[in-house]
Amino acid sequence: MSEENNTKGREDDVRIEADADLDDSVLAEEAAGETIKKLRGRLAACAKEKQEYMDKWQRATADFLNVRKRDSEDNERFKKYAAESLMIELLPVLQSFDLAFGNKEAWEKVDKNWRMGVEYIASQLKAVLEANGLKELNPLGQKFDPARDEAAEFEEVSEKDRDQEVLSVIQKGYAFYDRVLKAPKVKVGELRTPFKT
Repeated sequence: MSEENNTKGREDDVRIEADADLDDSVLAEEAAGETIKKLRGRLAACAKEKQEYMDKWQRATADFLNVRKRDSEDNERFKKYAAESLMIELLPVLQSFDLAFGNKEAWEKVDKNWRMGVEYIASQLKAVLEANGLKELNPLGQKFDPARDEAAEFEEVSEKDRDQEVLSVIQKGYAFYDRVLKAPKVKVGELRTPFKT
Protein backbone atom coordinates (compact mmCIF):
# COMPACT_ATOMS: atom_id res chain seq x y z
CA MET A 1 0.00 0.00 0.00
CA SER A 2 2.73 2.20 0.59
CA GLU A 3 3.74 1.65 -3.00
CA GLU A 4 0.31 2.74 -4.12
CA ASN A 5 0.56 5.82 -1.99
CA ASN A 6 3.97 6.51 -3.37
CA THR A 7 2.75 6.10 -6.93
CA LYS A 8 -0.27 8.20 -6.24
CA GLY A 9 1.91 10.80 -4.59
CA ARG A 10 4.20 10.85 -7.60
CA GLU A 11 1.26 11.25 -9.96
CA ASP A 12 0.03 14.17 -7.89
CA ASP A 13 3.50 15.73 -8.03
CA VAL A 14 3.63 15.23 -11.80
CA ARG A 15 0.17 16.81 -12.13
CA ILE A 16 1.21 19.75 -10.01
CA GLU A 17 4.38 20.13 -12.05
CA ALA A 18 2.39 19.75 -15.29
CA ASP A 19 -0.12 22.33 -14.06
CA ALA A 20 2.76 24.58 -13.11
CA ASP A 21 4.31 24.04 -16.56
CA LEU A 22 0.95 24.87 -18.19
CA ASP A 23 0.61 27.99 -16.07
CA ASP A 24 4.15 29.01 -17.01
CA SER A 25 3.54 28.37 -20.74
CA VAL A 26 0.28 30.32 -20.65
CA LEU A 27 2.03 33.14 -18.86
CA ALA A 28 4.89 32.96 -21.34
CA GLU A 29 2.43 33.09 -24.24
CA GLU A 30 0.64 36.04 -22.71
CA ALA A 31 3.95 37.80 -22.09
CA ALA A 32 5.06 37.03 -25.66
CA GLY A 33 1.73 38.37 -26.99
CA GLU A 34 2.18 41.63 -25.07
CA THR A 35 5.77 41.90 -26.25
CA ILE A 36 4.65 41.36 -29.86
CA LYS A 37 1.93 44.02 -29.43
CA LYS A 38 4.50 46.44 -28.02
CA LEU A 39 6.93 45.67 -30.85
CA ARG A 40 4.18 46.09 -33.47
CA GLY A 41 3.25 49.43 -31.90
CA ARG A 42 6.87 50.55 -31.94
CA LEU A 43 7.23 49.34 -35.54
CA ALA A 44 4.13 51.31 -36.59
CA ALA A 45 5.45 54.42 -34.77
CA CYS A 46 8.82 54.00 -36.51
CA ALA A 47 7.14 53.59 -39.90
CA LYS A 48 5.08 56.73 -39.28
CA GLU A 49 8.17 58.67 -38.15
CA LYS A 50 10.10 57.41 -41.21
CA GLN A 51 7.32 58.61 -43.51
CA GLU A 52 7.30 62.03 -41.81
CA TYR A 53 11.07 62.32 -42.27
CA MET A 54 10.74 61.19 -45.89
CA ASP A 55 8.03 63.79 -46.57
CA LYS A 56 10.12 66.54 -44.95
CA TRP A 57 13.19 65.47 -46.92
CA GLN A 58 11.25 65.47 -50.20
CA ARG A 59 9.81 68.94 -49.47
CA ALA A 60 13.26 70.26 -48.55
CA THR A 61 14.73 68.77 -51.72
CA ALA A 62 11.96 70.30 -53.86
CA ASP A 63 12.43 73.69 -52.16
CA PHE A 64 16.17 73.50 -52.73
CA LEU A 65 15.72 72.66 -56.41
CA ASN A 66 13.22 75.52 -56.82
CA VAL A 67 15.61 77.98 -55.17
CA ARG A 68 18.44 76.76 -57.38
CA LYS A 69 16.25 77.17 -60.49
CA ARG A 70 15.18 80.70 -59.44
CA ASP A 71 18.80 81.64 -58.77
CA SER A 72 19.80 80.34 -62.19
CA GLU A 73 16.98 82.30 -63.86
CA ASP A 74 17.92 85.45 -61.91
CA ASN A 75 21.57 85.06 -62.94
CA GLU A 76 20.58 84.63 -66.59
CA ARG A 77 18.32 87.69 -66.39
CA PHE A 78 21.10 89.68 -64.73
CA LYS A 79 23.61 88.65 -67.39
CA LYS A 80 21.08 89.45 -70.10
CA TYR A 81 20.26 92.95 -68.88
CA ALA A 82 23.59 93.92 -67.28
CA ALA A 83 24.64 95.80 -70.41
CA GLU A 84 21.37 97.74 -70.70
CA SER A 85 22.79 101.00 -69.30
CA LEU A 86 25.75 100.76 -71.70
CA MET A 87 23.33 100.28 -74.60
CA ILE A 88 21.37 103.37 -73.51
CA GLU A 89 24.59 105.41 -73.44
CA LEU A 90 25.61 104.23 -76.93
CA LEU A 91 22.23 104.96 -78.58
CA PRO A 92 23.05 108.64 -79.24
CA VAL A 93 26.20 107.50 -81.10
CA LEU A 94 24.11 105.24 -83.35
CA GLN A 95 21.57 108.02 -83.88
CA SER A 96 24.38 110.43 -84.82
CA PHE A 97 25.56 108.00 -87.47
CA ASP A 98 21.97 107.67 -88.75
CA LEU A 99 21.63 111.47 -88.92
CA ALA A 100 24.92 111.79 -90.80
CA PHE A 101 23.97 109.11 -93.29
CA GLY A 102 20.42 110.50 -93.58
CA ASN A 103 21.54 113.78 -95.12
CA LYS A 104 22.32 112.25 -98.52
CA GLU A 105 23.29 115.49 -100.22
CA ALA A 106 25.90 116.47 -97.61
CA TRP A 107 27.08 112.89 -97.15
CA GLU A 108 27.76 112.46 -100.90
CA LYS A 109 30.01 115.55 -100.86
CA VAL A 110 32.38 113.94 -98.34
CA ASP A 111 35.52 112.17 -99.66
CA LYS A 112 34.55 108.65 -100.75
CA ASN A 113 37.35 106.86 -98.82
CA TRP A 114 36.60 108.75 -95.62
CA ARG A 115 32.86 108.10 -96.07
CA MET A 116 33.47 104.34 -96.57
CA GLY A 117 35.65 104.26 -93.42
CA VAL A 118 32.98 105.96 -91.29
CA GLU A 119 30.26 103.69 -92.71
CA TYR A 120 32.42 100.66 -91.87
CA ILE A 121 32.95 101.87 -88.28
CA ALA A 122 29.20 102.45 -87.91
CA SER A 123 28.41 98.97 -89.23
CA GLN A 124 30.97 97.41 -86.84
CA LEU A 125 29.47 99.22 -83.85
CA LYS A 126 25.96 98.24 -84.89
CA ALA A 127 26.99 94.58 -85.38
CA VAL A 128 28.57 94.38 -81.90
CA LEU A 129 25.52 95.95 -80.25
CA GLU A 130 23.11 93.68 -82.15
CA ALA A 131 25.18 90.62 -81.16
CA ASN A 132 24.66 91.69 -77.54
CA GLY A 133 20.88 92.10 -77.70
CA LEU A 134 20.19 95.49 -79.30
CA LYS A 135 17.50 95.47 -82.00
CA GLU A 136 16.55 98.24 -84.36
CA LEU A 137 12.83 99.07 -84.34
CA ASN A 138 11.58 100.08 -87.76
CA PRO A 139 7.77 99.65 -87.74
CA LEU A 140 7.19 101.03 -91.26
CA GLY A 141 3.98 99.56 -92.70
CA GLN A 142 2.92 98.01 -89.38
CA LYS A 143 -0.02 99.01 -87.21
CA PHE A 144 0.78 101.78 -84.72
CA ASP A 145 1.56 100.33 -81.29
CA PRO A 146 1.60 102.96 -78.52
CA ALA A 147 3.61 100.60 -76.29
CA ARG A 148 6.37 100.53 -78.90
CA ASP A 149 6.00 103.66 -81.06
CA GLU A 150 5.92 107.41 -80.44
CA ALA A 151 3.52 109.22 -82.75
CA ALA A 152 5.23 112.42 -83.88
CA GLU A 153 2.49 113.36 -86.34
CA PHE A 154 -0.67 112.09 -87.95
CA GLU A 155 -1.52 112.16 -91.64
CA GLU A 156 -4.98 111.86 -93.08
CA VAL A 157 -5.59 108.71 -95.13
CA SER A 158 -8.59 107.74 -97.23
CA GLU A 159 -8.22 103.91 -97.17
CA LYS A 160 -9.67 102.19 -94.13
CA ASP A 161 -6.87 99.55 -94.02
CA ARG A 162 -4.25 102.33 -93.69
CA ASP A 163 -5.91 103.73 -90.57
CA GLN A 164 -3.43 103.59 -87.63
CA GLU A 165 -0.68 102.34 -89.95
CA VAL A 166 2.88 103.66 -89.58
CA LEU A 167 3.35 105.63 -92.81
CA SER A 168 6.95 106.67 -92.22
CA VAL A 169 9.64 106.46 -89.57
CA ILE A 170 11.02 109.86 -88.63
CA GLN A 171 13.61 108.48 -86.22
CA LYS A 172 14.52 104.80 -85.65
CA GLY A 173 13.89 103.21 -82.31
CA TYR A 174 15.83 100.57 -80.43
CA ALA A 175 15.00 97.68 -78.11
CA PHE A 176 17.28 95.69 -75.84
CA TYR A 177 16.00 92.12 -76.00
CA ASP A 178 12.31 92.61 -75.14
CA ARG A 179 12.57 96.11 -73.61
CA VAL A 180 12.06 99.25 -75.68
CA LEU A 181 14.96 101.61 -74.95
CA LYS A 182 14.09 104.31 -77.47
CA ALA A 183 10.69 104.40 -79.12
CA PRO A 184 10.73 105.08 -82.87
CA LYS A 185 9.19 108.42 -83.84
CA VAL A 186 6.64 107.76 -86.52
CA LYS A 187 4.04 109.34 -88.76
CA VAL A 188 0.69 107.56 -88.35
CA GLY A 189 -2.16 107.33 -90.82
CA GLU A 190 -5.51 108.47 -89.51
CA LEU A 191 -8.80 107.87 -91.28
CA ARG A 192 -10.86 111.05 -91.31
CA THR A 193 -14.54 110.77 -91.82
CA PRO A 194 -16.67 113.82 -92.50
CA PHE A 195 -19.18 114.69 -89.81
CA LYS A 196 -22.80 114.31 -90.84
CA THR A 197 -25.38 116.69 -89.42
